[in-house]
Amino acid sequence: MMTRKITWFTALALGLTPFTHAETPAVPSLQSAASTTAVAATVDLAPVAPAALPNVPVRDVAYTFAKIAPPPGTFALRGTNPEGVIEFGVRSDEVVTHAMLNLEFTPSPSLIPVESQVKVFLNDELMGVTAITKDQLGKPTRFQLPIDPLYISDFNRLRLVFVGHYQNICENPASNTLWLDISKSSSLDLRYQSLSVKNDLSHFPEPFFDARDNRPLNLPVVFAAAPDVAQQRAASILASWLGDKAQWRGQNYPVLYNQLPTQHAVVFATNTQRPDFLKDYPPVKAPTVEIISHPDNPYVKLLLILGRDDNDLIMAAQGIAQGNILFRGQNVTVDKVEQLAPRQPYDAPNWVRTDRPMTFAELQQYPDQLQTTGLLPPPISLSLNLPPDLFLIRSAGIDMRLKYRYTSTRLMDGSRLSISLNNQFVQDYPLSPNTPEDSKILRLPLLQGLQDSAKRLTIPALKLGATNQLRFDFDYSTLLASGAEGRCETYSTAPNHAVIDGNSTIDFSGYRHFMEMPDLRAFANAGFPFSRLADLSETLVLVPPKPAPSQLTTLLNTVGNIGAQVGYPAVGINITDDWSQAKDQDVDVLIIGTIPPELRDDQKINLLVDQTQSWVKMPNRQTGLPDMLAPASDRVADSKTTVSSEGAMSAIIGVQSPNFPQRSIVALLADSPHGYSLLNNALLDSGKREAVFGSVAVIRESGVNSLRVGDTYDVGHLPWWERIWHSLSTHPVLLAGVAVLVVVIAAMMAWRLLRLISRRRLSPDERD
Repeated sequence: MMTRKITWFTALALGLTPFTHAETPAVPSLQSAASTTAVAATVDLAPVAPAALPNVPVRDVAYTFAKIAPPPGTFALRGTNPEGVIEFGVRSDEVVTHAMLNLEFTPSPSLIPVESQVKVFLNDELMGVTAITKDQLGKPTRFQLPIDPLYISDFNRLRLVFVGHYQNICENPASNTLWLDISKSSSLDLRYQSLSVKNDLSHFPEPFFDARDNRPLNLPVVFAAAPDVAQQRAASILASWLGDKAQWRGQNYPVLYNQLPTQHAVVFATNTQRPDFLKDYPPVKAPTVEIISHPDNPYVKLLLILGRDDNDLIMAAQGIAQGNILFRGQNVTVDKVEQLAPRQPYDAPNWVRTDRPMTFAELQQYPDQLQTTGLLPPPISLSLNLPPDLFLIRSAGIDMRLKYRYTSTRLMDGSRLSISLNNQFVQDYPLSPNTPEDSKILRLPLLQGLQDSAKRLTIPALKLGATNQLRFDFDYSTLLASGAEGRCETYSTAPNHAVIDGNSTIDFSGYRHFMEMPDLRAFANAGFPFSRLADLSETLVLVPPKPAPSQLTTLLNTVGNIGAQVGYPAVGINITDDWSQAKDQDVDVLIIGTIPPELRDDQKINLLVDQTQSWVKMPNRQTGLPDMLAPASDRVADSKTTVSSEGAMSAIIGVQSPNFPQRSIVALLADSPHGYSLLNNALLDSGKREAVFGSVAVIRESGVNSLRVGDTYDVGHLPWWERIWHSLSTHPVLLAGVAVLVVVIAAMMAWRLLRLISRRRLSPDERD
């Protein structure tokens, strides 16, 4: 009996052991965060029991299909394409506690009730199914399905499957009566609960940026007061690095002066210049990066960029941008940052290399991007980001060596591989039943050509831009049903597989860099000309002496956009508030705020925003499309209008540098804080960025209006013979004049030659 009691007590003690090691959540203070011996009293990226933390922040979000579903936001499910997929993520510092799917769909009136169904899968787990009843046929129907949060992970895939039948025998899966349309008003309602996470930099950049969050990055940046240019440079380096992480999501960095933020934020502080909420923080002895909890909210984290002076802040920001994989613990000290090799022009990681052919494996952005599966396989797409100044005119072509494999067809039934560039059809090739592996040599030149015997393909390369999409469609013709009356044959449809070999290459090497400026479209979509060097080492930013928070937000957003476009932090950027120092430097200049008086020349500046007054010069003929090439005569201004108004407005202006003909100036102007808000929203919105082109873009509440006004200039290098051909091709009147001149000279030379021959024939010496 005693032995049994000892065994029971031993088991009880062992069972209670894990609970004795559990941490009790607590609210860390700034003082405890500063201590190196403090133990973080939180759970490492794990759910916290609501009973332990009764005031856990929660947020309810309704994701409509119009936002999270692939364009256009609706699903048209068919018999041969019965699936629709939605993907969403969950931040590492949050957990979903409640989920509800609200479906609104319209089924075909030809469906057989009950036998036709809609199935819902989450991460390949069946969540529920609804049978289509007779009353629902041909009518909008609402269906609500609870989703078990236990099946929700970091990255999630919600799959809707349509099971449709319209007759019991001799059914054709490709029949146009088999359809079910899901409305874009359908939604996925989620309740997020915040988690208390450790103050550990090993997870950095989480929670400040989380790749699982598809929303634009919104990260406040806090300074003690209006920062000097060195602190602005440190913040710009960090903003560009975070922009590279955010990529397509976009980013916004609201700037605060001596304010305690209410969300995850970054704080820049030195030992002598700190926000009030860090006055009692211990001084640092080296560039330091530290993560602490918000003094009023343990679920909010602050990233402290600390230093003895401004130079330490720059080194700390460089340490984040180039050495963050070494971060761990609550704080790290950046001892040294050394640039081993300078960046080369046009070597941005997000751009296609122009010094050698690139394989498709180097261009793919996620696993399995180069393969597709299905009865009607979805297309395979590749994105090609090119330098905007790549000179493709009069080129022989862009070579592409394509290798692909596919499920062989039963017959020569018309199955084919179709190739498109920027939604423009290029060419198709048949899929043979005997050779399920093939290769092609394609050429993508400027001028439209014909396919020759070597299967070289030509595409109008004028359609190439800074961002391009190459698409491969494997279009199968599959026998789905057949048979005579009274005799049916049923086929089990097998999925088709297709793969583009990763060793396929595309070659942009050997092309020169030359383009006509100003071109604000290149700035808005590729950060050009500043992105010519990915680290912005040949970029100088001119800011006001005492910048307002809205102006600094514009600076950080702009640099963040460039970082997202090139894929590299702006560690080489320079910032100044003195135009006298900037005007003599051989660099491209980005102006934030106001145009210096020395540049306010009516001959160059096409639009000026100065408080409530602005003036603009209108061209002789406006071009409404970014791709439209306007002749020089259309750019001549024929009117000038000056307007005074209290309404908000902003503008983007591009001009040539007055001292260096190969350098450009881009000015970001606004007349008020609300004007800067309009400017920042335009830079964040991809649709509005597409409307920016020409030499000046005016941004108002109604949208973006762009103009091509004034003279243009060339940036880059071309040999003299190519420059002649380029000038003649862009000036038809000059070409006609040169042609007439050549004809006259040739006629005169022929006439003189004939006269000389006739004289020799008729001379007395020749007669003898």
